[in-house]
Amino acid sequence: MIRSEKLDHLKSLLRQKGRIAIAFSGGTDSTFLLAVAAGVLGENVVAITVKSPYIPQWEVDEALETARHFKVNHRLLKVPVPESVKNNPTDRCYLCKKEVFTLILAEAEKIGFSQVADGTNADDTGDYRPGMRALAELGVNSPLLECGITKKEVRELSKAMGLATHDKPAYACLLTRIPYNTSYSEEELTRIEKAEEFLIRSGIRAIRVRHHGTIARIEADPSDFQRLFANDMREKVVTRFRELGYEHVTIDLDGYHMGSYNKNLKNT
Repeated sequence: MIRSEKLDHLKSLLRQKGRIAIAFSGGTDSTFLLAVAAGVLGENVVAITVKSPYIPQWEVDEALETARHFKVNHRLLKVPVPESVKNNPTDRCYLCKKEVFTLILAEAEKIGFSQVADGTNADDTGDYRPGMRALAELGVNSPLLECGITKKEVRELSKAMGLATHDKPAYACLLTRIPYNTSYSEEELTRIEKAEEFLIRSGIRAIRVRHHGTIARIEADPSDFQRLFANDMREKVVTRFRELGYEHVTIDLDGYHMGSYNKNLKNT
């Protein structure tokens, strides 16, 4: 009942917006938001997807396919890695979102959309997320957060709506795989992308390959450890990772944790 009330609130809120552009990554949250917005607003919604070296190409491809499925107006915005985050500072997310969403807002304005929304949900206030400050400063809407819709509720409502993304693992930009205050190259971003893509296509979906130079530290759900340690899989992973340029391949026995590099940071 509560989920239903929140969904009704979301629909009402979107109707009040009248016309809105959605920053669309193709993940669980933005897909749910786009599906609801498309149902409520029809042609008065546009999806804008960012294509950048720090976003895996397979994620962009999935976003393109989903937007086609929803038959919504979809724009692909090519964005370079902002100069301000070239050394991966601790406020990287703030600096990046400030620059990227400024470009998204400009693209939306160009095609007649004065409002932009993103898929931030009610649970996203629990981690170190300086990017949320940038969204607030720019006036970006977060309808799911405004309606108090949690990640669990997004998944449950998505499943009820028949969305394939209802059980899609959470992903994040590739810069989150690199320690803070560490420089990197686009080639290293590609190496991380290909390493994770290999594991995902091997059936290990909730995954992070933390990049430490020539060392790959794999974070996976403990339920996948047995599969990773099986001889045939272990050999395939090591072979593929070494092909990509890693000299050492490790598995973090602590398992996968979202934002694991944030453990020693204070919320700012």
